[in-house]
Amino acid sequence: MKRHGILNSHISKVLTDLGHTDMVVIADAGLPIPDGVPRIDLSLKLGVPSFKDVVDAVRDDMVIEKVIVAHEIKENNKETMSYINEVFFDTEKQFVSHEILKALTKEAKVVIRTGEVTPYANCILQAGVIF
Repeated sequence: MKRHGILNSHISKVLTDLGHTDMVVIADAGLPIPDGVPRIDLSLKLGVPSFKDVVDAVRDDMVIEKVIVAHEIKENNKETMSYINEVFFDTEKQFVSHEILKALTKEAKVVIRTGEVTPYANCILQAGVIF
């Protein structure tokens, strides 16, 4: 058994297999997941696990060079936007429309679905490299 990091074997495997610029989506409970994109559904009930809990766990195990979020989050979910700015203070952020974010999910290696039920609590994490 692992001592540190993500215990979920599906998430751990995806992170291990990522290459530079591959994308992982952390999604709220309502984000549509495109056909053909693998889904890891962690949702248990409304709000559990939270977007923040899942992002924190993935962020601790993944080299992230860019975070993509919907620009609608700035006005419609200021608390989550503040959290993203706090935890990704030194990471490039790209803002796109929610429609473009949904289109980008088609290119993701996986969508990790949380139980989050606040508006626009979705992000795409683009993998970096350790060297």
